[in-house]
Amino acid sequence: MRIRRILAAVIATAALAGLGLTGAATATAQGAPSYVTPSECKQGGGTPDLTDNLCKGGTHNGEKID
Repeated sequence: MRIRRILAAVIATAALAGLGLTGAATATAQGAPSYVTPSECKQGGGTPDLTDNLCKGGTHNGEKID
């Protein structure tokens, strides 16, 4: 009986953690516009285009530069 309660608690915790992770991923995917600094753009392998205020290339491609 005690093992069942512990197992149920572990499963419930894992399920709630999974929901939290998917909720965070959904919020980011829908999210507000993303801003990066010129140095973050460079670190991601991109080139900061300060005339258009966009990061071109790399992992931050298309993100606005703040």
